[in-house]
Amino acid sequence: MSTVRVPPVLRTEAGGAREVEASGDTVRALLEDLTSRVPALGDKVYDGSAILPYVNVYVDGEDVRTSGGLDAPVSEDATIVLLPAMAGGSSR
Repeated sequence: MSTVRVPPVLRTEAGGAREVEASGDTVRALLEDLTSRVPALGDKVYDGSAILPYVNVYVDGEDVRTSGGLDAPVSEDATIVLLPAMAGGSSR
């Protein structure tokens, strides 16, 4: 199983967990498994056909958008990081 690191902003959806486990040999398979295991978390990251546009997914430090997207390979002992985009600033 791969380890999925959950950032603080998504921990409520993961029942407070800092990490959860999921499996799959591609990012798509892993996100589908994650969604079946932790539906509230999966729904914040993956819509069933694409990674949501405001979420970055990293597999062992590689941004999946530049390494194959949903078809990027995932090893059994990979570490996946979910990183939602944050925005802020001033209108001045």
